[in-house]
Amino acid sequence: MEYCIVLTTCPNNNEAKTLASKLIKEKLAACVQLSSITSYYTWKGDMHNETEIRLIIKTRSRLYETIEQFIQKNHSYDVPQIVQIPINDGSDEYLDWIDENTTD
Repeated sequence: MEYCIVLTTCPNNNEAKTLASKLIKEKLAACVQLSSITSYYTWKGDMHNETEIRLIIKTRSRLYETIEQFIQKNHSYDVPQIVQIPINDGSDEYLDWIDENTTD
């Protein structure tokens, strides 16, 4: 089985916690970690720097498209960050745990 990390950001803790909880409840992710970050970016020609909450979503690779659609549906940003990072290797026990806690 193949595994990945999906990254996204939310504008605040409440939205991040809600999104993380829904991902876990729907068994789309085995774990979602939240951390506060400062992002510098250009949006519609203007430079911004904002505090955001980064979500590190640990899951199966085959769930990526479903997670992407889920984030787009449940996110307040017009264009949320949604990127997939493959997990090339990991401990058997940890990867088994991801299997046990995500949908078949």
